[in-house]
Amino acid sequence: MTDRLPHEKGFHVSWDQLHRDARALAWRLDGKGPGDGSWRAVVGITRGGLVPAMIVARELDIRVVDTISVKSYSHQEQREAQVTKHPQDALMGDGEGILIVDDLVDTGKTLELVRKLYPKAHFATVYAKPKGKPLVETYITEVSQDTWIFFPWDMALQYVQPFRGTD
Repeated sequence: MTDRLPHEKGFHVSWDQLHRDARALAWRLDGKGPGDGSWRAVVGITRGGLVPAMIVARELDIRVVDTISVKSYSHQEQREAQVTKHPQDALMGDGEGILIVDDLVDTGKTLELVRKLYPKAHFATVYAKPKGKPLVETYITEVSQDTWIFFPWDMALQYVQPFRGTD
């Protein structure tokens, strides 16, 4: 067994891949809202959920977009989740007809906190890890719990040492 740091088992997501995956998420969500199948609004969980939420809102022609800011990470260390900015109360209610979008569900602590606030909302993420998967209704790609996802906003182009060997 190799002793690797958590970020060394990385899944690198490009802007193109994220865009394709977020569009695929929109396709899965199309017509799945309550009642007539439409959604009242999209709420992106900041910061990672902003880009996928915007793409989903565009693809589904949803003009009401808001955010909820939840902080649960400091660099690559997860901490207790806390809401630092709420969406509009008049919009949210109990979450009925609201689509809440994030980039990733990891342990599920962020979604657990948001679900307590909006129990009838529909939770969708682009990527899901096994521990958090039960808290999300719709996702596109599952990755292992020990995989660190490198999103395009976290990366710059540079040389990377090969996973095994140096030649």
